Amino acid sequence: MTGFFRRKAAAVAIAALALALAGGGIAAAKPTTGAVETAARGGQQPAVTAASLKSAKATLAKGDSISTQAVGFYATAVNGNGTKARGDGVVIKYGVGQYEVQFGSNVTGGVYVATIGRPDACCIPAGGEAVVAARLQTPNGVFIQTRNSTGSPADLPFHLLVHR
Repeated sequence: MTGFFRRKAAAVAIAALALALAGGGIAAAKPTTGAVETAARGGQQPAVTAASLKSAKATLAKGDSISTQAVGFYATAVNGNGTKARGDGVVIKYGVGQYEVQFGSNVTGGVYVATIGRPDACCIPAGGEAVVAARLQTPNGVFIQTRNSTGSPADLPFHLLVHR
């Protein structure tokens, strides 16, 4: 009798595995209107401009200073209007809450961390969020988008740390 249950358990396990593997293709369904809402909220990066590519090439060609090469990371504080308050890199502002920071070396294999934060010692910044990703078509660039506490794009100051 125990042999019967062992065979049945093995058959059920194989069937469950087969269903799980076969079900993996279901996730590739047609996007719903939620995808359009995500893009409208800023789920997509703006197109790379010719000026941005030129700046990225110039920054990459210039390279890093000796002190930046030694530490292995970049740190930057950026004002809400897109000007760099202090730190490394060149800042480009695209639109409301959309920024690119370019560095003197390739950062595609790095780790990026961004948070809302004022560059001065004055006050606590307004609530919000900062999201960060590798910049498309720019190996030495990082894309940052800031949003207010309701999730709408907003020009907020942020701090960026990139570990290369």
